[in-house]
Amino acid sequence: MFDTWHQPGKIIDQKNMYTGRVFAVDQLHIQTPDGLKVERDLIRTDPTITILAITEDDQVVMTSEYRAGVNADSVSVPAGIVNPSETSEQAAKRELQEETGYVADSVQKMTRITSSEGFMDQFADLMLIKFNPKNRVQQHFDHDEFVNTELVSLRQVLDWIKAGKVNTAQAVSAVSYYMLFLR
Repeated sequence: MFDTWHQPGKIIDQKNMYTGRVFAVDQLHIQTPDGLKVERDLIRTDPTITILAITEDDQVVMTSEYRAGVNADSVSVPAGIVNPSETSEQAAKRELQEETGYVADSVQKMTRITSSEGFMDQFADLMLIKFNPKNRVQQHFDHDEFVNTELVSLRQVLDWIKAGKVNTAQAVSAVSYYMLFLR
């Protein structure tokens, strides 16, 4: 079944076309595992984490933050970039505390997903954090972000996902994975 599953291609040539603050774009000439020679543009990004933070009584941390890709506020779950010296677990604890003020009691990696793997190398580790909402510290936003935070019942989050009100791929994936395999 799928003879070339997870086999890498051979990068014949690679040229950087653009480098910015958040991503870079490379032009690649590749020989695919099944022998095709193709040209592809690849957006390179840092690894990320997406956090499903949930209390003992099924309250979920939901965030609202402006996102340039949709030019609007987006309701989702906390997320962020994994710094070069961090593990995904460390990044999840840090991002939850920075964006929401909540302090993790436990952190568990649920799974890793890719995002638009046809032209991006980005992956997101989906993290499950258990926390006590009474244990909260001051938020520390990056200089160019502001995040609103609310505790919302898991039932409400599921309703929002079903209605398309929460539609970020990472949030839908994190909640779905939790409901399918960990709940």
